[in-house]
Parts: sequence; C-alpha cells; structure tokens
Amino acid sequence: MYINGEALVGDGNEVAHIDLLIGDKEGPIGQAFANALVNQVERHTPLFAVVAPNLMCKPVTMLLPKVSIKDLDDATRIFGPAQKAVAMAVSDCVEDGTIMKEMVEDICILCGVFIHPQAEDPDKIYQYNYEATKLAIKRAFVDEPPIDEILAKKDSLKHPFYK
Repeated sequence: MYINGEALVGDGNEVAHIDLLIGDKEGPIGQAFANALVNQVERHTPLFAVVAPNLMCKPVTMLLPKVSIKDLDDATRIFGPAQKAVAMAVSDCVEDGTIMKEMVEDICILCGVFIHPQAEDPDKIYQYNYEATKLAIKRAFVDEPPIDEILAKKDSLKHPFYK
C-alpha cells in the first residue's frame, strides 16, 4: 500500500501546507521513513509526531520540515505546535476510523510540514496544521480530489503563493 494526501489550511503567515505519504512499514514508505531518520540533513531535522513527551502517536509518523530550521524560534514552531498538531490529527484519525486500528502497527506516515519563518501565533500554527493533517489523511484514504474535479477547477483556482 502507498497512498498520498495534501491539504492547505489557514491564511497569513500561519498557513499550514501538509503533504503526506502513507504506506507499509515493510515497503518503500517504510524504507523512506528509516532513511530520513538515519540520514538527517542539516536544518531539516525529521522528527517523530508525539502527543506529549514519551507518548508517540500510532501509526508512527514523522514530520519532515519543508523550510530550513535556522534558529530556536523556527525549532520551537516545528517541535511545538506543529509536532503536536500532526500527532493529534493522526491519533484522532485512528479514533474516528479514518485510519483503521487494525493497521496502525503496519503503516507509517511521512508528513511534510510547512511553517512560514514569520509565523508567530502558536495557536494558529497548531489549529491549521491539525486541520490540514486530518484533511490530507482523509483525502489519502478516499483518493480525493477526483481527477474530474481537478480538471474542472484547474483554470479557475489560484495558488496561495503564486497568482
């Protein structure tokens, strides 16, 4: 199994953009997960999604920062509200049945997380990343949006970072 999802939620500097891959621990997503953990890149430290210290979410999920972590403020945003938001969204998706409990030990999630370097409000960072992660997971499992919707809207929608 290998599925993907994407979501953009919020506005301003706190906007959340989530890209994720979900797959079997024994497959290519599991291999990518392990490679990311052991082959860390400076300023792009992968981190586990944890609900609280010593309480990692299941299925095991790794956040991959899409923007360089340059200083303590950047690290605090990703290792604080964004990390907790992703962990809670994954946990809630298991609780609500989006991710079946029977599969949590067999899959892993790679989650690309965008935090704008000028984001300031930790509550918005949390809320937007929580909502975006839940939506991306739902989209992955139900294969949304369908290609017909993408084709119908492709010329009328604007990209938030390019007009």
